[in-house]
Amino acid sequence: MATIDESSSAKRWLPLEANPEVMNQFLWGLGLAPDEAECNDVFGLDDELLEMVPKPVLAVLFLYPITKKSEEERIEQDKEIKEKVHSDKVYFMKQTVGNACGTIGLLHAIGNITSEIKLSEGSFLDKFFKTTADMTPMERGRYLENDTQIEVAHSAAVTAGETPASEDVNTHFICLACVNGELYELDGRKAGPISHGDSSPASLLKDAAKVIKKIIEKNPDTLNFNVIAISKRT
Repeated sequence: MATIDESSSAKRWLPLEANPEVMNQFLWGLGLAPDEAECNDVFGLDDELLEMVPKPVLAVLFLYPITKKSEEERIEQDKEIKEKVHSDKVYFMKQTVGNACGTIGLLHAIGNITSEIKLSEGSFLDKFFKTTADMTPMERGRYLENDTQIEVAHSAAVTAGETPASEDVNTHFICLACVNGELYELDGRKAGPISHGDSSPASLLKDAAKVIKKIIEKNPDTLNFNVIAISKRT
Protein backbone atom coordinates (compact mmCIF):
# COMPACT_ATOMS: atom_id res chain seq x y z
CA MET A 1 0.00 0.00 0.00
CA ALA A 2 2.92 2.30 0.56
CA THR A 3 3.89 2.66 -3.09
CA ILE A 4 1.53 4.28 -5.58
CA ASP A 5 1.50 5.44 -9.16
CA GLU A 6 4.74 7.29 -9.88
CA SER A 7 2.91 10.27 -11.39
CA SER A 8 0.58 10.56 -8.43
CA SER A 9 0.16 13.20 -5.79
CA ALA A 10 1.79 12.91 -2.39
CA LYS A 11 -1.63 12.48 -0.75
CA ARG A 12 -1.82 9.60 1.71
CA TRP A 13 -4.59 8.00 3.75
CA LEU A 14 -4.31 5.59 6.65
CA PRO A 15 -4.78 1.99 5.49
CA LEU A 16 -8.09 0.15 5.71
CA GLU A 17 -8.04 -2.97 7.89
CA ALA A 18 -8.67 -6.37 6.28
CA ASN A 19 -11.81 -6.77 8.37
CA PRO A 20 -15.12 -7.86 6.76
CA GLU A 21 -17.21 -6.16 9.44
CA VAL A 22 -15.45 -2.82 8.88
CA MET A 23 -15.73 -3.19 5.10
CA ASN A 24 -19.44 -4.02 5.32
CA GLN A 25 -20.22 -0.91 7.35
CA PHE A 26 -18.09 1.13 4.93
CA LEU A 27 -19.87 -0.17 1.80
CA TRP A 28 -23.34 -0.07 3.32
CA GLY A 29 -22.75 3.53 4.40
CA LEU A 30 -21.76 4.46 0.84
CA GLY A 31 -24.87 3.02 -0.77
CA LEU A 32 -24.63 -0.76 -1.08
CA ALA A 33 -27.88 -2.11 0.35
CA PRO A 34 -27.13 -4.43 3.32
CA ASP A 35 -29.48 -7.08 1.92
CA GLU A 36 -27.62 -7.09 -1.42
CA ALA A 37 -24.08 -8.21 -0.59
CA GLU A 38 -21.60 -8.57 2.27
CA CYS A 39 -17.90 -9.21 2.89
CA ASN A 40 -16.82 -12.47 4.53
CA ASP A 41 -13.48 -13.90 5.65
CA VAL A 42 -11.99 -16.73 3.60
CA PHE A 43 -10.17 -18.79 6.21
CA GLY A 44 -8.12 -20.89 3.81
CA LEU A 45 -7.70 -21.87 0.18
CA ASP A 46 -8.37 -25.60 0.48
CA ASP A 47 -11.60 -26.83 -1.09
CA GLU A 48 -13.22 -27.60 2.29
CA LEU A 49 -12.58 -24.06 3.56
CA LEU A 50 -13.72 -22.49 0.29
CA GLU A 51 -16.98 -24.44 0.61
CA MET A 52 -17.67 -22.58 3.88
CA VAL A 53 -17.75 -19.20 2.12
CA PRO A 54 -21.32 -17.95 1.47
CA LYS A 55 -22.27 -18.26 -2.21
CA PRO A 56 -22.57 -16.89 -4.76
CA VAL A 57 -19.26 -15.03 -4.54
CA LEU A 58 -19.22 -11.83 -6.60
CA ALA A 59 -15.60 -10.72 -6.09
CA VAL A 60 -12.53 -11.51 -4.00
CA LEU A 61 -10.13 -9.14 -2.21
CA PHE A 62 -6.59 -10.25 -1.44
CA LEU A 63 -4.13 -8.52 0.90
CA TYR A 64 -0.48 -9.45 0.45
CA PRO A 65 2.96 -8.06 1.36
CA ILE A 66 4.87 -5.84 -1.05
CA THR A 67 8.37 -7.24 -1.44
CA LYS A 68 11.37 -6.49 -3.63
CA LYS A 69 10.41 -9.51 -5.73
CA SER A 70 6.78 -8.44 -6.11
CA GLU A 71 7.88 -4.95 -7.16
CA GLU A 72 10.21 -6.33 -9.83
CA GLU A 73 7.39 -8.50 -11.12
CA ARG A 74 4.97 -5.54 -11.20
CA ILE A 75 7.39 -3.53 -13.35
CA GLU A 76 7.75 -6.45 -15.78
CA GLN A 77 3.98 -7.01 -15.88
CA ASP A 78 3.35 -3.34 -16.65
CA LYS A 79 5.42 -3.66 -19.85
CA GLU A 80 3.19 -6.55 -20.97
CA ILE A 81 -0.08 -4.92 -19.87
CA LYS A 82 0.56 -1.83 -21.98
CA GLU A 83 0.75 -4.05 -25.07
CA LYS A 84 -2.52 -5.87 -24.40
CA VAL A 85 -6.13 -4.86 -24.92
CA HIS A 86 -8.65 -5.74 -22.22
CA SER A 87 -12.43 -5.76 -22.41
CA ASP A 88 -13.95 -2.29 -22.10
CA LYS A 89 -16.51 -3.95 -19.83
CA VAL A 90 -13.84 -4.09 -17.08
CA TYR A 91 -14.10 -1.22 -14.60
CA PHE A 92 -10.53 -0.25 -13.69
CA MET A 93 -9.02 2.74 -11.91
CA LYS A 94 -5.52 3.87 -10.98
CA GLN A 95 -4.39 4.43 -7.41
CA THR A 96 -3.10 7.96 -6.89
CA VAL A 97 -3.47 8.12 -3.09
CA GLY A 98 -1.08 6.31 -0.76
CA ASN A 99 -2.70 3.54 1.32
CA ALA A 100 -6.01 3.85 -0.56
CA CYS A 101 -5.77 0.32 -1.99
CA GLY A 102 -8.42 -1.11 0.37
CA THR A 103 -10.99 1.41 -0.82
CA ILE A 104 -9.89 1.02 -4.44
CA GLY A 105 -10.13 -2.78 -4.12
CA LEU A 106 -13.72 -2.42 -2.90
CA LEU A 107 -14.53 0.05 -5.69
CA HIS A 108 -13.04 -2.35 -8.25
CA ALA A 109 -15.25 -5.10 -6.81
CA ILE A 110 -18.47 -3.07 -6.81
CA GLY A 111 -17.70 -1.43 -10.15
CA ASN A 112 -17.56 -4.82 -11.87
CA ILE A 113 -20.70 -6.29 -10.28
CA THR A 114 -23.18 -3.42 -10.69
CA SER A 115 -25.35 -5.69 -12.86
CA GLU A 116 -25.58 -8.18 -9.96
CA ILE A 117 -26.41 -5.77 -7.12
CA LYS A 118 -28.51 -2.70 -6.41
CA LEU A 119 -27.00 0.56 -5.23
CA SER A 120 -29.19 3.07 -3.42
CA GLU A 121 -30.32 5.77 -5.84
CA GLY A 122 -28.39 8.99 -5.26
CA SER A 123 -25.88 7.35 -2.90
CA PHE A 124 -22.13 7.93 -3.14
CA LEU A 125 -21.53 4.65 -4.97
CA ASP A 126 -24.42 5.23 -7.37
CA LYS A 127 -23.17 8.71 -8.28
CA PHE A 128 -19.49 7.67 -8.34
CA PHE A 129 -19.94 4.92 -10.92
CA LYS A 130 -22.32 6.97 -13.07
CA THR A 131 -19.95 9.98 -13.04
CA THR A 132 -16.77 7.98 -13.73
CA ALA A 133 -18.26 5.52 -16.27
CA ASP A 134 -16.63 7.17 -19.29
CA MET A 135 -13.43 8.33 -17.60
CA THR A 136 -9.96 6.85 -18.13
CA PRO A 137 -8.45 4.82 -15.26
CA MET A 138 -6.25 7.78 -14.29
CA GLU A 139 -9.16 10.23 -14.41
CA ARG A 140 -11.09 7.92 -12.07
CA GLY A 141 -8.14 7.84 -9.69
CA ARG A 142 -7.89 11.63 -9.67
CA TYR A 143 -11.65 11.95 -9.16
CA LEU A 144 -11.42 9.70 -6.09
CA GLU A 145 -8.40 11.61 -4.82
CA ASN A 146 -10.35 14.88 -4.86
CA ASP A 147 -13.58 13.53 -3.37
CA THR A 148 -14.05 14.59 0.25
CA GLN A 149 -16.98 12.25 0.96
CA ILE A 150 -15.04 9.06 0.23
CA GLU A 151 -12.01 10.34 2.14
CA VAL A 152 -14.15 11.00 5.23
CA ALA A 153 -15.85 7.58 4.90
CA HIS A 154 -12.47 5.88 4.50
CA SER A 155 -11.12 7.64 7.61
CA ALA A 156 -14.18 6.57 9.62
CA ALA A 157 -13.71 2.96 8.47
CA VAL A 158 -10.03 3.09 9.48
CA THR A 159 -10.92 4.19 13.03
CA ALA A 160 -13.49 1.37 13.25
CA GLY A 161 -10.73 -1.24 12.81
CA GLU A 162 -9.47 -3.39 15.66
CA THR A 163 -5.80 -2.49 15.28
CA PRO A 164 -4.19 0.99 15.36
CA ALA A 165 -3.54 2.22 11.82
CA SER A 166 -0.10 3.32 10.67
CA GLU A 167 0.90 5.07 7.44
CA ASP A 168 4.02 2.96 7.25
CA VAL A 169 2.77 -0.34 5.83
CA ASN A 170 4.07 -2.77 3.24
CA THR A 171 0.90 -4.65 2.35
CA HIS A 172 -1.44 -4.13 -0.59
CA PHE A 173 -5.03 -5.01 -1.58
CA ILE A 174 -6.02 -6.25 -5.01
CA CYS A 175 -9.39 -7.39 -6.34
CA LEU A 176 -10.20 -10.48 -8.40
CA ALA A 177 -13.44 -10.37 -10.38
CA CYS A 178 -15.09 -12.26 -13.23
CA VAL A 179 -16.02 -10.05 -16.17
CA ASN A 180 -17.43 -11.46 -19.42
CA GLY A 181 -16.23 -14.98 -18.61
CA GLU A 182 -12.68 -13.95 -17.70
CA LEU A 183 -10.98 -13.68 -14.31
CA TYR A 184 -9.33 -10.27 -13.91
CA GLU A 185 -6.79 -9.08 -11.37
CA LEU A 186 -7.49 -5.42 -10.62
CA ASP A 187 -4.64 -3.55 -8.99
CA GLY A 188 -4.58 0.26 -9.10
CA ARG A 189 -0.78 0.27 -8.92
CA LYS A 190 -0.50 -1.65 -12.19
CA ALA A 191 -0.88 -0.33 -15.73
CA GLY A 192 -4.19 -2.10 -16.29
CA PRO A 193 -6.28 -5.20 -15.57
CA ILE A 194 -4.55 -8.59 -15.84
CA SER A 195 -6.51 -11.50 -17.29
CA HIS A 196 -5.99 -14.87 -15.61
CA GLY A 197 -8.04 -16.83 -18.14
CA ASP A 198 -11.53 -18.25 -18.31
CA SER A 199 -13.80 -18.08 -15.30
CA SER A 200 -17.47 -17.96 -14.39
CA PRO A 201 -19.55 -16.66 -11.47
CA ALA A 202 -19.84 -20.24 -10.21
CA SER A 203 -16.10 -20.93 -10.31
CA LEU A 204 -14.86 -17.43 -9.40
CA LEU A 205 -13.82 -18.26 -5.83
CA LYS A 206 -11.85 -21.39 -6.80
CA ASP A 207 -10.28 -19.64 -9.79
CA ALA A 208 -9.27 -16.69 -7.60
CA ALA A 209 -7.85 -19.11 -5.01
CA LYS A 210 -5.52 -20.58 -7.66
CA VAL A 211 -4.16 -17.13 -8.52
CA ILE A 212 -3.76 -16.26 -4.83
CA LYS A 213 -1.91 -19.53 -4.12
CA LYS A 214 0.64 -18.68 -6.82
CA ILE A 215 1.27 -15.26 -5.26
CA ILE A 216 1.65 -16.82 -1.80
CA GLU A 217 4.10 -19.40 -3.17
CA LYS A 218 6.31 -16.53 -4.36
CA ASN A 219 6.44 -15.16 -0.80
CA PRO A 220 7.18 -18.24 1.35
CA ASP A 221 8.78 -16.21 4.15
CA THR A 222 5.68 -14.31 5.22
CA LEU A 223 2.26 -15.16 6.62
CA ASN A 224 0.81 -11.68 6.16
CA PHE A 225 -2.04 -12.58 3.81
CA ASN A 226 -5.80 -12.03 4.01
CA VAL A 227 -8.58 -13.13 1.67
CA ILE A 228 -12.06 -11.61 1.78
CA ALA A 229 -15.00 -12.61 -0.43
CA ILE A 230 -17.87 -10.33 -1.36
CA SER A 231 -20.92 -12.58 -1.51
CA LYS A 232 -24.42 -11.96 -2.77
CA ARG A 233 -26.95 -12.15 0.05
CA THR A 234 -29.74 -14.57 -0.83
